[in-house]
Amino acid sequence: MPMWMAAFSSTTEPVTPAARKLAFKKKLDETRAQALLGGGIKRQEAQHKKGKLSARERLELLLDEGTFREYDMLKTHRCKDFGMEAQQYPGDGVVTGHGLINGRLTYVFSQDFTVLGGSLSETYAEKIVKVMDKALKMGAPVIGLNDSGGARIQEGVASLAGYADIFQLNVLASGVVPQLTMIMGPCAGGAVYSPAMTDFVFMCRDTSYMFVTGPDVVKTVTNEEVTQEQLGGAVTHTKTSGVAHKAFDNDIEALRELRRFFDFLPLNNKEKPPIKDTDDTRFRAVPTLESIVPPDPNVPYNMHDVIHQLVDDADFFEIMPAHAKNILVGLARFEGRVVGIVANQPTELAGCLDINSSVKAARFVRFCDAFNIPLVTLVDVPGFLPGTDQEYHGIIRHGAKLLYAYAEATVPKITVITRKAYGGAYDVMSSKHLRGDVNYAYVSQSSSIAFG
Repeated sequence: MPMWMAAFSSTTEPVTPAARKLAFKKKLDETRAQALLGGGIKRQEAQHKKGKLSARERLELLLDEGTFREYDMLKTHRCKDFGMEAQQYPGDGVVTGHGLINGRLTYVFSQDFTVLGGSLSETYAEKIVKVMDKALKMGAPVIGLNDSGGARIQEGVASLAGYADIFQLNVLASGVVPQLTMIMGPCAGGAVYSPAMTDFVFMCRDTSYMFVTGPDVVKTVTNEEVTQEQLGGAVTHTKTSGVAHKAFDNDIEALRELRRFFDFLPLNNKEKPPIKDTDDTRFRAVPTLESIVPPDPNVPYNMHDVIHQLVDDADFFEIMPAHAKNILVGLARFEGRVVGIVANQPTELAGCLDINSSVKAARFVRFCDAFNIPLVTLVDVPGFLPGTDQEYHGIIRHGAKLLYAYAEATVPKITVITRKAYGGAYDVMSSKHLRGDVNYAYVSQSSSIAFG
């Protein structure tokens, strides 16, 4: 029923054009007001009590003030089964549109857990697909703020088809525009596959979870008792599984850091990252490196100290700091220009390459190569980690991923051997034989060593 007709459904009096217009405007204003409340004030208050912001509050914090332009604000689902016709909310549980972050365009969607648990319907999926499609056409990043329980079971296969449509757009956008995901609530089932296909996944401690099946299903099928936090919390995915790239204490910190991270990225694969004004010039000497790097190859040191001395204003946005700690990856700047840093960490496993560190670094190198970010590699590696555990789990296969990533990368590659580079790991860590553009060996009290 048209909106203006609904306003007159209880009257038999003739409807004039002017009255029809006023009725329509009144109903439109009421529906907009309802859309702004999502699932209602009580449910939003429940979110706040859990330490979470509402879907719209998150967008207000993420985007520059007054820049958000919303799409399909009043759109609702079309399901009439299982009493769903009586459970309609304008917007259908996801807020979509575009806005600016520090003056640069981005497309966004923010899932609303207060509306049917943020579950995905056919309409919901259409809204997300529309945003992603526009991002591809305009050459701008996509940011998803995820807070969804998964598929809307009342819609059956239609909901699952919606997920498949989103997955297809994830693939089409891969390597074309940056795709960023912030997990901000419990996400299960289909709701976790799309994030895993994006470039970076961030989480909030104690309030966000990711799992294919929840604790109840795990208990039923395997008789294993596990909590949400143990199964799919931020610690699990940033430290153990490597599914998530970083975790933050709360929604506010997460969104502020997401704004900071956004400034390191180009809008698409045809542009270069933005240049930031800085007083930290290329001519700055770094004499402290002589005391940071010990001449004895068996004495550990913290590679973070080296990185912070080298980059602009000691500003290093580390990726996956809790996972595979024997290698460091992240974004920084030299004289205002963005670079990707890859560095062995001598304080963890003596800086050896293993399965997890190879996979972690390989994915980061490929991201930088796709989005025109030069690579700076700091090498202090004794080789690949030996042992049956590594061999049985495929160190050859996974180690080759990092080798391949460096070999295929066409962005500028600068390599500095800070102390040592032994064996096959010497080749893998952006050696000159993999077409590294500039390869240096840092000399302190003893020469750096590279044995092939």
